[in-house]
Amino acid sequence: MATDVISLASDATSPVFSWNLLADFQDMWSYLSMVNAFRAGLVVAVVCAVVGWFMVLRRQTFAGHTLSVAAFPGASLAVLAGFSTSLGYFGFCTAAALVIAALGRRGRESGAEESAVTGTVQAFALACGYLFISLYKGLLEGPTALLFGEFLGITTGQVVTLAVIGAVVLAVLAVIGRPLLFASVDPEVAAGRGVPVRLLGTLFLVLLGAATAEASQITGTLLVFALMVIPAATAQQLTARPGLSLLLSVLLGLAACWAGLIAAYYQPYPLGFFVTGFAFAAFVLAHLFRFAREAVGRAGTPLAIGDAA
Repeated sequence: MATDVISLASDATSPVFSWNLLADFQDMWSYLSMVNAFRAGLVVAVVCAVVGWFMVLRRQTFAGHTLSVAAFPGASLAVLAGFSTSLGYFGFCTAAALVIAALGRRGRESGAEESAVTGTVQAFALACGYLFISLYKGLLEGPTALLFGEFLGITTGQVVTLAVIGAVVLAVLAVIGRPLLFASVDPEVAAGRGVPVRLLGTLFLVLLGAATAEASQITGTLLVFALMVIPAATAQQLTARPGLSLLLSVLLGLAACWAGLIAAYYQPYPLGFFVTGFAFAAFVLAHLFRFAREAVGRAGTPLAIGDAA
């Protein structure tokens, strides 16, 4: 993020955290780049958390990773050809999503087939990306930014674009959310009750591609997957209730994103490390909490008569 090697803190004028939160935030938000970073972080964290929650539930994390990889050749081709990188992001991610949807997920034993198709698409996308990079004759920072993003360099116009695209993705998910949840939990029963399982699966992959393309523009293609999967996986460890789990996913993603921005403002280390590190810490704590809860539950279970004998 922010080419993942750029920090707002310079060696000469590194800001110091004073524990006066009001003054600290006033200083931080006196920079338009930081204001836009927090705005973009809000949009991306919410969209990634919601879409990622369904992705984890549907066991399509490999597909999500492949779509984030597909953003790399799309953007690198755009840089090479001299047209909008946004068009490259969305074009390649959508195309990859449609290929995976068309060739995968057929019937109960669809997992192996979809994984093979997804892996094939990923390999081809990486090969295309490396080809476009090798043909690129500009400065190295251009391709590097495609991998690690420009979170702290995002403009107000880009924030508006992200918000519009994010709103469209969330609106479509709100419409198809209930049948998609049914189709994700038990696709065969859903199909038997007339739910268009395959159509919903295709539409979801397109939404996943759009969300990935949106987030990749500021997080980079190598780190978007962290915001997609870690908050959702953490939330689903904490509760099995869909509504609460989805809400927790959003809150965890937003907390990791904003906490990473604050940490990167005061420390001369990569923003991507902080965001991913905070999210991973929450994931580990969720697992520890679950193990502790299960241990307490087993310890409090009364012995059966046969066990006592």
